[in-house]
Amino acid sequence: MRITVLTGGASAERDVALASARQVVPALRGLGHAVVVVDTVTGFVPESREADHLLGRVGTTWPSVADLERRERTFLLTALGALPEVREADAVFLALHGGRGEDGTIQTVLETLGVPYTGSGPLGSGLAMDKDVSKRLFRDAEVPTADWRMAPVTALEAGKALGWPLVVKPSKQGSTVGLTVVKRAEQFDGALAFAAEYDDEVMVERFVPGRELTVGILDGQPLAVGEIIPQHEIFDYECKYTPGMSEEIFPADLSADIARECQRLGLLAHRTLKLGSYSRVDFRLTPEGDLYCLEANTLPGLTATSLLPQSARVAGIEFAALCERMCRGARKPGSMEHS
Repeated sequence: MRITVLTGGASAERDVALASARQVVPALRGLGHAVVVVDTVTGFVPESREADHLLGRVGTTWPSVADLERRERTFLLTALGALPEVREADAVFLALHGGRGEDGTIQTVLETLGVPYTGSGPLGSGLAMDKDVSKRLFRDAEVPTADWRMAPVTALEAGKALGWPLVVKPSKQGSTVGLTVVKRAEQFDGALAFAAEYDDEVMVERFVPGRELTVGILDGQPLAVGEIIPQHEIFDYECKYTPGMSEEIFPADLSADIARECQRLGLLAHRTLKLGSYSRVDFRLTPEGDLYCLEANTLPGLTATSLLPQSARVAGIEFAALCERMCRGARKPGSMEHS
């Protein structure tokens, strides 16, 4: 196959995307595919420059995106559709996370160009990225999710409705960018302002104590449930992408009933948001044994420490084979959203 790995991007998760691409490119080449790299900010990346361009590790903080935003917008409007590496690809592999790469924007561009691409379509991508909308749909589908309010809301109102502690986060971000666990009312306004730096909509959510679980979905089937044990209070940006900052157990040490329920709810969440051939769905398991869905990830990370590859490996699907299945399940432009 002729595969173009589309990566980089202008989101706070740019470094994560580049690290994912660094893993994906050699994996697909090792299976004999013709692979090229395009950054949605800088354009085509010659093979001779890939080693320098594609980051091997993600830092402990995310990059500033102001200049990247302007450059990406120009590239998408004027250059992406003219690249033969994109127009002539059998599949565009989306090694992108957050921003236009995951909110349906780039999916819409590729639909217009008539190019097959990995992941979910514009509708599913947008639904999953907007946590307020996705949680409303989860509630309607009976996928348990924590109570929440959208700003503007005061500390008094939020505390009365949801209790303490609270999670304050941007409604349309990933990798816990802009997220704060707020334990006291005097921290609340600062957390709102911090989250607002990354999105014009801010969510205030009841904090759910318990174990952090995740389940991958591939070709309509749930994969192994995993547990993440971070060194910090939550599975934050640093713990996600710094080797040794979290312990990840696949399969998780769970009763068969809870594991099956997590898989059932993960698949139900995936279908509720009309996602494509793969996703990863995250949960909290309370000490009382209740599962709460945190979010669904339409383009889960594929870095050296990422969770979806670990979930697939339990099913006997090694990393290169996983990437190839993603390509073979690429969405054809104009097709109906999966359900």
